[in-house]
Amino acid sequence: MDKEMFEEVRFLLNFKMDAHSPMALILVGQNELWDRLQLQMFMPFRRRIDLQCKLVHYDRAQVGAYMDRHLEYASVSRDNFSDGEVDEIYRYSRGAVRLVNNAIIHSLIFGALNKYQIIDDHLVIRVTAGELT
Repeated sequence: MDKEMFEEVRFLLNFKMDAHSPMALILVGQNELWDRLQLQMFMPFRRRIDLQCKLVHYDRAQVGAYMDRHLEYASVSRDNFSDGEVDEIYRYSRGAVRLVNNAIIHSLIFGALNKYQIIDDHLVIRVTAGELT
């Protein structure tokens, strides 16, 4: 969105501001959007943001717990994984949840297609280096 578009949205948000607010705006974007809104020219728009949420990156323990929980939901036994795969998934993703999901899903699919009994760190390295880069 360019500056003029942000100005138009700001004017819409000001419409009948004293009487009632007929419009609510949910603005979703990646980090680049917030970086852009930090520019001085977007200060009036930024002042109208009432609530913001950011997804933070997980640490290594949180990645392991996240994986365990999702495997539990999918009724997949943790016995199908070695201990090193969590380290490799964390190394690849640096804790970004979307990358954690991609690494897990691709590793499970690759393991199933190739009839692996255990998803280990070597398989995760192979998948992240080959399919996800």
